[in-house]
Amino acid sequence: MAVFPALIAAQSANVVTYIQLAVAPAFLLAGVGSMLMVLTNRLARIIDRARQMEDRYQASVDSDLRRRLHRDLGVLSQRARLVGRAIAFCTACSLFVSLVIVVLFVQSLLEVYLHGLVPLLFIVAMTAFIIALLLFLREIQIATAALRIGPPDDEAS
Repeated sequence: MAVFPALIAAQSANVVTYIQLAVAPAFLLAGVGSMLMVLTNRLARIIDRARQMEDRYQASVDSDLRRRLHRDLGVLSQRARLVGRAIAFCTACSLFVSLVIVVLFVQSLLEVYLHGLVPLLFIVAMTAFIIALLLFLREIQIATAALRIGPPDDEAS
């Protein structure tokens, strides 16, 4: 009978170790979640701005304004695609980090070691996050390059 409490104590210590290992990926999930919030907010603003421009485009009879709006809508479309891809990669990152946590607990509960699976999943998660950040950076560059402060060139004179 003394073996049973010792077994429970050993399993508990093992689970505690895996919980400690899972804390870092859980914090990473919080960071990726924050990034997803930033990206979805940017996408919402891009969509709102595009809808406004589309309404102006439809209502306008001025060919110069329509041409400028058409160009700006193209930029917004490009930005929306980049943000959409960044959201997809952040979501993939979250899924892989969640799988890391699940695999850690499965290893603990079943007392098996799935050789190399946790590092592989973590590398894939980080690669997805790096790609998402690069897409986000590109979207920011495009948004900044398209930024016009002040009246359009034809009204400046």
